[in-house]
Amino acid sequence: MSSDDDVLSETREGVMRIVFNRPQARNALTFAMYERLAALCAEAEAMPEVRVLLLTGAGTRAFAAGTDINQFREFRTPEDAIAYEARISRVVGAVEACSKPTIAAIAGACTGGGAAIAAACDLRLAAGNLRFGFPIARTLGNCLSMENYARLYALLGPARTTDLIFTARLMEAAEALAIGLVQEVVAEPDALLARAETLAATIAGHAPLTLRATKAALRRLRPPLDEQAGEDLVLMCYMSQDFREGMEAFLAKRAPVWTGA
Repeated sequence: MSSDDDVLSETREGVMRIVFNRPQARNALTFAMYERLAALCAEAEAMPEVRVLLLTGAGTRAFAAGTDINQFREFRTPEDAIAYEARISRVVGAVEACSKPTIAAIAGACTGGGAAIAAACDLRLAAGNLRFGFPIARTLGNCLSMENYARLYALLGPARTTDLIFTARLMEAAEALAIGLVQEVVAEPDALLARAETLAATIAGHAPLTLRATKAALRRLRPPLDEQAGEDLVLMCYMSQDFREGMEAFLAKRAPVWTGA
């Protein structure tokens, strides 16, 4: 398995396996990890032997617990905020736009940027300890990009998207299965990867043009967004006193005091 330290990859029997490899930090994503994921998607496109991408997290505690909060410490300008959400949109978009089928094998925490990546995959399998959501309303006080709101809207519908964001709760495996967010739940986290690899092998053996056409058709059903859509919302949140308070409170392991400013 090739290593970029925090993101591992291996291609075997038509399946490219991508592993977020920071188990000590619940696989929280650094900017370098996001970029490595986008690069691997591009590599997979250029490799005819790759039929399926399988994404997972090291260990059983997390798929990816959002963006590493330390990545926000240097945020100072509007350009920082816009560039961050543009980066996330570009990387998650690269996962979604990949012409090869993508499978997320999710154990434990799948939150924030990790949840956005999982939501962009074609299929999701979960362990019984799944916790999926975007708890930003009680942690950082930021928002998602319009692309990620649109992706959740298409996947979960407006009511469930609103519920997840407003309540900041984390959805558990039984509910995720009931609403179709995940296709299957494997009770024991240790058995998840083996089941995901079996599914990946099955899909890798199917007609690639059928799968590619289906992916492209489903993307075309979603209306395109203007590239600048939502920038005012991003700036409102990321340039606020509340965002700074949320970040400092998170790092200090205390409850934030929101002021709405």
